[in-house]
Amino acid sequence: MKRFENLQQFINTHFNEQPTSLNVVTGDASFRRYYRLNSRGEHFIVMDSDPNKVNNAPYISLNKVFTEQGFLLPKIIVSDELQGFFILSDLGSTHLADMLGDINRTEHYKELINLSVQWAKTPASDAMQAYNEDFIKLELDIFSQWLVTGFINESLSADQKIMWQTSSELLIEAMLAQPTVTVHRDYHSRNIMNSNGQWAIIDYQDAVRGPLCYDLVSLLRDCYFKLPDAELTSLLGFAYKEFTDQDLIIDTSFNEFKYYFDLTGLQRHLKAAGIFCRLYLRDGKAGYLDNILPTLNYIIEVAANYSELTALSEWIKNIIVPKVIDKLAKEHA
Repeated sequence: MKRFENLQQFINTHFNEQPTSLNVVTGDASFRRYYRLNSRGEHFIVMDSDPNKVNNAPYISLNKVFTEQGFLLPKIIVSDELQGFFILSDLGSTHLADMLGDINRTEHYKELINLSVQWAKTPASDAMQAYNEDFIKLELDIFSQWLVTGFINESLSADQKIMWQTSSELLIEAMLAQPTVTVHRDYHSRNIMNSNGQWAIIDYQDAVRGPLCYDLVSLLRDCYFKLPDAELTSLLGFAYKEFTDQDLIIDTSFNEFKYYFDLTGLQRHLKAAGIFCRLYLRDGKAGYLDNILPTLNYIIEVAANYSELTALSEWIKNIIVPKVIDKLAKEHA
């Protein structure tokens, strides 16, 4: 309660009169809270990002980096870094997720693939971590820790431990083999907005220097929306041509590119499924529980296409998914 009073005081300090309204905006998966503020007919976004819970330095420094590269991001109008309060420009409330029923959906995706190419070419910044072997492994451990052990209380047999180890090594190898570019890390339908006809990017603060295909996977194999197979295949071909034309990939066949795309997706979806469980178990956020099974289904489908990952696919399909279904049934009861 004290923090909200401090937030109101911060807001009042920067406006000549009391704002006419301050309404909660649906929160994201982080510890940040957002409000839409209306003052004298103008709209702003207020971000409450407690520095005791969140490191705000990347948000601030990368805002400058990406804005200077010409990307449309929320503008930081004023901030109190000590308290973690920010007043941002309001980019509206239309996300890509709200436009997925459009007849122009494929064109939207093509525009966003082109935008991701430009994002990938953003020069490295000190605020961007290296998405290295240790980082990738740490993310894979989120799946084993929070979903396998934490959510369904499953123990791995000796053979399953070997399978998990060899599968993880293969995914890490595929990710490190790709060209290293600037990666958003959450380039999906809920973090891409359409503001007055322009594409805008939010939640950019976790950007890293990492594998070329990562943002493409986030976009085309979105945990919150499944593209039809034919549309996905077409867009993947479009992306391959764009990446080739922009010299992001050189001397790489489409099959190699598809292999990188698929295995990067497996790592991302294993991590995401674990995060959905962590949000529930650690943070008390149940809103992501329904995204666990669709995310696991991506893993089952894709891993089944590669002989060296068949065991991973079968383990998740026959062991993990039934126990997740049982657990979800109990939580929803």
